[in-house]
Formats: sequence, structure tokens, C-alpha cells
Amino acid sequence: MTWKKKGNRIRASDKSLVYHFCIGWLLLLFVEVFLLLNLQQLLVTDWKDFNLLHAGITWTAYNSITVLIATGVCALVAFLYYHYGYDRIKRLLHRQKLARMVLENKWYEAENTKDSGFFTDLQSRSREKIVWFPKIYYQMDNGLLHILCEITMGKYQEQLLSLEDKLESGLYCELTDKTLHDGYIEYTLLYDMIANRISIDEVVAENGGLRLMKNLVWEYDSLPHALICGGTGGGKTYFLLTIIEALLKTNADLYILDPKNADLADLGTVMGNVYHTKDDMIDCVNAFYEGMVTRSEEMKLHPNYRTGENYAYLGLAPQFLIFDEYVAFLEMLTTKESTALLSQLKKIVMLGRQAGHFLIVACQRPDAKYFGDGIRDNFNFRVGLGRLSELGYGMLFGSDVKKQFFQKRIKGRGYCDMGTSVISEFYTPLVPKGYDFLGTIGKLAHIRQDGQVACGAKATGTD
Repeated sequence: MTWKKKGNRIRASDKSLVYHFCIGWLLLLFVEVFLLLNLQQLLVTDWKDFNLLHAGITWTAYNSITVLIATGVCALVAFLYYHYGYDRIKRLLHRQKLARMVLENKWYEAENTKDSGFFTDLQSRSREKIVWFPKIYYQMDNGLLHILCEITMGKYQEQLLSLEDKLESGLYCELTDKTLHDGYIEYTLLYDMIANRISIDEVVAENGGLRLMKNLVWEYDSLPHALICGGTGGGKTYFLLTIIEALLKTNADLYILDPKNADLADLGTVMGNVYHTKDDMIDCVNAFYEGMVTRSEEMKLHPNYRTGENYAYLGLAPQFLIFDEYVAFLEMLTTKESTALLSQLKKIVMLGRQAGHFLIVACQRPDAKYFGDGIRDNFNFRVGLGRLSELGYGMLFGSDVKKQFFQKRIKGRGYCDMGTSVISEFYTPLVPKGYDFLGTIGKLAHIRQDGQVACGAKATGTD
């Protein structure tokens, strides 16, 4: 790690960085504009006979006007800089906050020194002199904040190793990664999360990943299975429909279960493999599992099979089982049926990655009794949308997670874990008002069906 990559060093003097920056540059600008406007008068001034005590007599109304003009130029430049250079101002504010964080928490070493001067003997005065200040570096790059703290095994090491809560709330950012380097701890935070929200047209599934925000991709090939939680009005249904639409644009095969016969069940009028009755849903889960087992056996017999490679290496299509209102469905089952279903789902989440069989489960709250035998821990991508209680967040992300969750009245907002054990703010893709999911998904399903028919006709040699 080179010095340039570390960014700006945070120093104790940065506690007033914004003030010093503004005053310094505006004062310099003011002097330059004032001198430029009075250049003619300055050129004709006889500096040899210039008397500083008598200079005030030569002040004219024109000089007063130039002061007002220079002040106006400074105000205009300050406004334009704030409007067009907002990121630069935020960098200064962040560095200032980091300096004040260290100073106010007294994470530095200082010694008291006496002032040396003529009156020292009359009244002894001492001041604090900082002799050691932690090495903290700040850098903003493509909307990401990189904050590096040197780890010296000193008495402030524990504080520097646990800065995520202070950084997230103080800088109004979201932690995306925390990495320990040789001698440094690096915090990577996302600045202005809502600016990274994308529209439904920008959601793309490719190369084993699904782009859900500008900076966020669910790599389902390597971090399989998704658990989506959220109460009524949190945006869960629109999010599921967005995922379905994006996956239909690929070669993925989808199986959709909706026990409440609600929005997702309506897709059955425009596409296949949509089920809402109890028996059909149980049969679908069993068939999905059996398909996974069969594919796993066939993959090993494939001439291009290589140990460690997954379904994509052999050109096979991914399979997605999208299960809405999962908890509500389990409530409909008998104990025996529920136990059998959980057994099948556990096998899918444990063995599905290599065969390309993925599970997307949605519910209002992931209570442990509905995710027995550690099934919940195998969902790598977890999303909590809308208002969840602390208990709900604990069930979703783990009770030992040290994260401050804030509520905002924005539909489709929540928190997610991409499988990295780092929880960050999340915004579902924007859906235009009145968007016709049923019509769009129907067109995609029709295009896919026509393509399959064409491929079948080509394979049999018919037109």
C-alpha cells in the first residue's frame, strides 16, 4: 500500500479545516479582486512619498464601491463552489469530523508545556502540546470513502478497530467493507446511498450476478440464496417482481410460489410454473429438489465436467425457486408436512449452488421456528425492507450484530447483507408509477416461448 493510496492524513489542526479553507481562499480572492479594481490608482501612486498615517485621506467613494464588488464576487464564488463543488466540501467536512472525533475522545498523547515569555515568572501559564496523534487517512473515490487507521498495538487500538458505528452515523455513510491490512485497518463506506439507487430498467442479471444498485451486485453464483423480509407497504412485492422481470431476460428457469394467491399468483396468467395451492406448491418444491439431484448426477457424467466448476461452466441455465409468503404457507401445513418441506428446502440451500438451483424466500419476519436446522444461516443475500423491529433485524442478520438501524420514510428502503457479514443501507430499484409488471413479464415470457419453439423447430429440421 503506497502513500498516495492512503489519502489525506488527518491532523489535529483539521478540527477547523472548513473555516480555515473558506477564510483563506475567500480572503485571497477578495484581495486579488480589490487590487485588480484599484490597479489604475495603484499605478499612479507615488510610493516614495507614501505615508501610511496619511493614507486614509485618499480613500474615495470608488474604493468603497470596489470593496462591495469584491465582497459580491466572493459571495458569488462561495455560492457556485457550494453548488458545483459539494463533494469537495463534504471531503473537508469529513476530515474535520474525523479530527474532532480523535480530539473529543482524547485518542492522542499530549504533554503540558509552560509558555516562555517576559511575564512567565509573574503568572505561570501552561498549554497542552500534542506529541502523538494517530495516523488516520481519508480518501473519497467514486462515491466510496476509504478510511485507514494505523494499528500500533497501543492503548487506543480497540477504539480504532471498532469505528464503524461512529463513522456511519457521524459521516452519514454506510459501511460496505472492513479489511485488516498489515499494520492498518481499512473502512470502506458508501457515501450518499440513495444516489446509488437505480431504476428497474437498469437491473441486469449477467455473469452469475444481479445488479440491484449502482454499487451493489448479488453474486448468486458464489453467494447463493436470498432471504427478503418486510412488512406490508415495505416494497417487498415490487422487489420480487423486479427480480423476476430481470431473470426472465436471461436463460434462467423460474418457479414461483404464492400461497396467498395474491400478486405473484397473477403471473400464472402470463407465464408457466406459477403455483398457489398447497398440493401444487409442495409438488413444485419436491420436483425442484429432484431436478437438482438429477442435474448434479448428470453434471458429473458430462464430458467437460471439471471438479470445482459449477453449472455455468457447462452452459446450463440457473434455476430459481421464488417462494413468497413462506411463513404463511408453513402455517397452513400439518407438522408432518412442515417437517418434510423444511427437509427439502434445507437440502436445496446446502447443495444447490454447484448445480445452479437457487432459492429466493420472502416473508414478513424470519422466525427461527420456520427456518429450522440452520437453514436461515445459508441464505447469503439478506434484505430487510420497511420498518422492522430490533427483534426482526436480529432474526434476519443475527442477534450478535452491532449495527444501528435508522428508519426513513422511503418506500423500498431497508438494509442488506450481501453475504460478506457487512450490513449496509439498501434501496430497491425504482419502479415508475403505474408500471405494468404483468404486461411486461407476459411479453418477456412470450418472447422466451417463441425462442424455445424456434430452437425446437430448428433441432427437428421443421419450419
